[in-house]
Amino acid sequence: LSSADEIMQLDSSPLRAADITPDLKKQFAFLSGGRGDNGSPIIVFPEFPAFGEITDREFHNVLTYLTSVPSLSSTGVGFILVIDRRQDRWAAVKGTLLRIAGSFPGNLQLVLVLRPTTLLQRTLSDILFKFNKDEFKMKVPVIMLSSITELHSYIDRSQLTQELGGTQEYHHEKWISHRTAIEGFALMVKKTAQTLQSFGSELAETELPNEIQATTLLLSTHTSKKDKMKEDILVALGQGSRLLESINEPVVRDPDHSMNQDELENLATVQRLLSQLDETERAFDEFWVRHQTKLEQCLQLRHFEHNYREVRALLDQVSEKLATFSEVGISPAHADHIFCELTTYEERVCILDKALALSREGDELIQNSHYAEDSIQPKCSELRAVSESISSSLRDKKDHLLKAMELHHRLERVSKWVDDGIYLLASQPVDKCQSHEGAELALQELERYLDNAGQNQLTDLSTIWGEYDMVLNQQFRDQVEKVFQKQSSMQEMFDKRRVSLKKLAAKQTRPVQPVAPRPEAFIKSPLSSPGQSSHNSNSRHASLSEEEENLAVLRRHVMNELLETERAYVEELLCVLQGYASEMDNPAMSPLIPAPLQNKKEILFGNMPEIYHFHKRTFLRELEQYTDCPELVGRCFLERMTDLQIYEKYCHNKPRSESLWRQCSDCAFFQECQKKLEHKLGLDSYLLKPVQRITKYQLLLKEMLKYSKGCEGADDLQEALTSILGILKAVNDSMHLIAITGYEGNMSELGKLLMQGSFSVWTEHKKGHAKVKDLARFKPMQRHLFLHEKALLFCKRREENGEGYEKAPSYSFKQSLSMSAVGITENAKGDNKKFEIWCNSREEVYIVQAPTAEVKTTWVNEIRKVLTTQLQACREASQQRAPDQIFQFPPVPSGTVNLR
Repeated sequence: LSSADEIMQLDSSPLRAADITPDLKKQFAFLSGGRGDNGSPIIVFPEFPAFGEITDREFHNVLTYLTSVPSLSSTGVGFILVIDRRQDRWAAVKGTLLRIAGSFPGNLQLVLVLRPTTLLQRTLSDILFKFNKDEFKMKVPVIMLSSITELHSYIDRSQLTQELGGTQEYHHEKWISHRTAIEGFALMVKKTAQTLQSFGSELAETELPNEIQATTLLLSTHTSKKDKMKEDILVALGQGSRLLESINEPVVRDPDHSMNQDELENLATVQRLLSQLDETERAFDEFWVRHQTKLEQCLQLRHFEHNYREVRALLDQVSEKLATFSEVGISPAHADHIFCELTTYEERVCILDKALALSREGDELIQNSHYAEDSIQPKCSELRAVSESISSSLRDKKDHLLKAMELHHRLERVSKWVDDGIYLLASQPVDKCQSHEGAELALQELERYLDNAGQNQLTDLSTIWGEYDMVLNQQFRDQVEKVFQKQSSMQEMFDKRRVSLKKLAAKQTRPVQPVAPRPEAFIKSPLSSPGQSSHNSNSRHASLSEEEENLAVLRRHVMNELLETERAYVEELLCVLQGYASEMDNPAMSPLIPAPLQNKKEILFGNMPEIYHFHKRTFLRELEQYTDCPELVGRCFLERMTDLQIYEKYCHNKPRSESLWRQCSDCAFFQECQKKLEHKLGLDSYLLKPVQRITKYQLLLKEMLKYSKGCEGADDLQEALTSILGILKAVNDSMHLIAITGYEGNMSELGKLLMQGSFSVWTEHKKGHAKVKDLARFKPMQRHLFLHEKALLFCKRREENGEGYEKAPSYSFKQSLSMSAVGITENAKGDNKKFEIWCNSREEVYIVQAPTAEVKTTWVNEIRKVLTTQLQACREASQQRAPDQIFQFPPVPSGTVNLR
């Protein structure tokens, strides 16, 4: 606060105008504001008959104060005293000179005395001044003047008051008022500076609290004090401004007014005080900003530390909770339940997000130059480390449970396979096994069953122990051994049955009484019941089992194809991204890249990286979980249907990609990349892979659904297939939509695109009372219609030449009808492929002919849905109106819908 120091060091007289106002008001001496030729201030001693009655204290105070008012440069030259004693006696002159000589507090340059004007007193003054000259003891000349005219020869009239024959205006009361105000303002500035200095010292010495509440209170207290300081400064500035206006008032009133030297010095003094006060305020403001920033950062730190302690405690609780998820379950359902609990707990506990958010908050504090960076940084690092540790623990727990679930499901599959095998043995019809053909069929049935065992068998136990060592506790080991023994027993029974059936199937050289293989005593048909023939029951279920097994084999075949092609697809995408996309960023390959291809990687490959990461990290893994239950794979597609919509974005970009490829397909860059990859096909074949893949999903889901009728997941498969078809339709529709040219509006405002297709269109317009058809009435216009939620667009299809996506047509926009202003008539002129779209009370009618009656029905139904939705909205709006406001729809012709 250097400005404050400067103000406090202002030179100030021990005497102030306010202290000696009564003495000044006597006006026995005053500063007129005039100056001598060399700048000496003029002190006037006017005619004052009672001068002899002025006490020494009054005389000393007034002269001491008057000599302190002018600037130091002026007082250094010395004062000029003008003593007016024209109406007085020599004794008064002598008394005045003696007083001045004895106690004048300043330097003197010249003393001018207007001596008495009466003849006697003038004579006496001439004589006695000469004799008494040494009594005055003055080191400067004392000149006796006989007239004002002589005075003007020493001092210019402009520097003298009117009483001394000059032109200078002087108002003693006003002079005292200004001096009092100036000195009061100076004192206020000094006190304000001292207060600011003291407050600044208090702020600088304040220790930062360790609590949020205390820090908040301290910030509030200091802010309140600062606001009070600012108010005091504003008061001082206001007082100084008003004083400045008062000093300038004569000039404002009379622009030709010329200020005397004292007035100019008063003006300069006030301006200097205002400037110093302004500098003090600025210095304090800068200091306050630093102090406030420190307090605010302290408060941020206290909040951060408080949140850190809370989050850290919660992280410890989560770590302790995770330690309880150590079980592997006793069954697939139990393991799945534990896994669901862990997943639910993971979703419910958002502490990891809070911890990471808090660490980011700490990073922001550090980036904003927080003073406690050394304290914040370790806490942020600790939060990230603990969060990563918990995340890793969560992943390990889930992997542990997934491994346990895998083994549980594997044991369940083996148990089911064993049970099915035992059921198969028990359900083979005894009577049919008596013949050679029956035994042969039964044997083939067993062979097929064994051939399709696949993963439904347990290998030797040592392999199981090694593969699932991380999850095998004693209970789990016992369970594995039990299933393994069950499988071994079933295998033994199969071997025995096969031996018996082989004997029966062998050709016999002589008639023998056939003997049916004796089913093991403990095997009973699951479907045998009282009153039902064991023969019929076993026969029926043998047939049923064979059909289900055949379907299961087909489902597994489709599933294997899905997984194999999915893995190949992921590898192909990776190959494209590494072999082509990454090479575009390789400095060594940049000379081979043509100018049109520079910085166009996003156009050429679209969002292929996004598609690759989705399939690699998510979709392939989830599909693999349905390896043993392919009929349920529809659920996987349904759960990821939103993610699969990334293909729409890829297909939207495909025309741009195709165009760029055609421009640069022969360039050295693509040839070199293809050569490194040893590909027979060019990049364009691989860029088509995503489009082919989404179509392949449709085919595979259709195939899977065909073999899953009546299965648990059939509905999910059907829904997944419908959704995939929806994506394909959306892609197809959007490819047409982006090909529209000439439409000046914003298509996003038209609502969702519902349908699009090509039609033959005739138009009719009503002019007056007559209908006028288009000139080519017998040759309809060919129009491509785009039905949106809010509008129906009529476009003209224009075929383009080219290959691939460049073969796609473009559409020239012709007309748009708002769906809120149209009506439809289902049947037009008896043609089951025609319908009418009309508006403006049928002043405009569009007769639309679809390619087939089915297409027409589909479009009419879709348009009706749009209009019905609008009708419902109108009704709901009318119900919200006042009871007396009734909305009625106009009557429309039969078979039509109109919502206007």
